[in-house]
Amino acid sequence: MRQVQRLTEEIALLRGQIVAIGAKQPGCKALQQLYGIGPLLAVAIWEELGDCRRFSNSDDAVRHAGLDVTVWSSDGKRTRGHLAKQGSSVLRWALYEASVYAARPTSPDYPYYCHLRQRLEAHIALITVARKLARRCYHTLRDVGDAALAPAA
Repeated sequence: MRQVQRLTEEIALLRGQIVAIGAKQPGCKALQQLYGIGPLLAVAIWEELGDCRRFSNSDDAVRHAGLDVTVWSSDGKRTRGHLAKQGSSVLRWALYEASVYAARPTSPDYPYYCHLRQRLEAHIALITVARKLARRCYHTLRDVGDAALAPAA
């Protein structure tokens, strides 16, 4: 139990440091303007996306997150519709967690989520919203420019 208590204290300290970075870093502050992204998720998304100028378009950011859908290829018989999951698992987690807030009635994406939810299962609708959020994050960080990479003040 002492080990669990010690680890809990260490995690709380690390979480506080990460949130402090998210409160001061310009790219993270810009990401926090998007609905569902707080200081902790902003740091995770900012850190994993990095310099968005290396992507030619927002679809590349979605691929980088591993949220793109696989297609059938000649070397395998995998059916269509599975996630590639070849990108950053932390980025995928952060975008999915942020997209969970789209299921709230106060979310600007709530009508879009409800429309998807009528046709698809709930978790598939959330993944689709996460893709949309990845594109928004890409554009937000590109709009911030060089300041998105600046160290926290």
